Amino acid sequence: MTKTLNETPNANRLHIGFFGKRNSGKSSLINAFTGQDVSIVSSTPGTTTDPVYKAMEIHGIGACVLIDTAGFDDIGELGQIRVEKTQIAADKTDIAVLLFADNDMDKELVWFKYFQDKKTPVIAVISKADVLTNLQELQRLVKEYTGLDAIIVSAKDITGIAELKDNLIRLMPDDFEMPSITGNLVGEGDLVLLVMPQDIQAPMGRLILPQVQTIRDLLDKKCIVSSVTTDKIDRALSTLTEPPKLIITDSQVFKTVYEKKPKGSMLTSFSVLFAAYKGDLPYYFEGAKAIDNLTEKSKVLIAECCTHAPLTEDIGREKLPRFLHQRIGNGLTIDIVSGTDFPKDLGVYDLIIQCGACMFNRKYVLSRIAKAKEQGVPMSNYGVVLAHLSGILDKISVF
Repeated sequence: MTKTLNETPNANRLHIGFFGKRNSGKSSLINAFTGQDVSIVSSTPGTTTDPVYKAMEIHGIGACVLIDTAGFDDIGELGQIRVEKTQIAADKTDIAVLLFADNDMDKELVWFKYFQDKKTPVIAVISKADVLTNLQELQRLVKEYTGLDAIIVSAKDITGIAELKDNLIRLMPDDFEMPSITGNLVGEGDLVLLVMPQDIQAPMGRLILPQVQTIRDLLDKKCIVSSVTTDKIDRALSTLTEPPKLIITDSQVFKTVYEKKPKGSMLTSFSVLFAAYKGDLPYYFEGAKAIDNLTEKSKVLIAECCTHAPLTEDIGREKLPRFLHQRIGNGLTIDIVSGTDFPKDLGVYDLIIQCGACMFNRKYVLSRIAKAKEQGVPMSNYGVVLAHLSGILDKISVF
């Protein structure tokens, strides 16, 4: 489904994850919290398999995504796969709602520690208050083990819901409001030229999401925005009475646009802007230098966030591998993953190249970066790598 400019993409919403054992009441709680049948509810343990993501607009919280996850005590081969999906959801979570349903809290405490290590705020909830008889004892144990004052909730009786909402509002990150995509590069009245090749990756009648979001960001800043395809850049520049303050291009034509840009115009790309918007740009810049040390015995991982079927001249699956093989040699090993597929063992790689991640929230992208740093593997970004391969990395503008 094509997003419109007045819809908040899921990647820019506050992600609130609900975690607990099987049949602990996660789905019922989400339904009670939203007043909607968001998740299937059953007394059968393991009803929720893959995480359920529900985009919402909640008064006091704003645009958010509620995540209903499979029980982290699931068993068997299929259960392990479900737990791995829950792990991915945890890495995307900005605020975690952790449900406690009985005195056996070993698994809950493991996950509590995980969220603590990730600096993810946690709200402790004792669910199913309408059927439990040892509420005060559970509350005491949660306080003893976590230091948190657990909220007692009954989805059936709709009690504790208002307190949960108040706590979510209180724990919203102060800096959650996403920064400007273009940072301080431009301001009101500045002329910005967008170079946007319309190829097979951008079907007829549509723009890709980074282009849409960047245009909206510039319009919010009251910039003057002009858009062209690569073959019309000379014509566009000749019609302007003054050079653009900034040129934002598709990274695939970085070198072409650099050679044509006016001397006084700054240059960057959509992918580089999103590298700063969603990730760690200095780390990506440093990671790009690893390209110079690659050999035909090296191994590179390309991580594409989208899960679309491969198309001709796809940037991640076709162009980047070709450019790298031309630079390093055909012996270079390149693995490609998509969506939330991301290897646990990154140590086998000499470089990871991540896309702009317009489909992922910042929390999840930073979790990938943290894993790369922990394992000592350089990581970069499509646009940064293309600028490096073009020899102009030190010429592009960043905020």
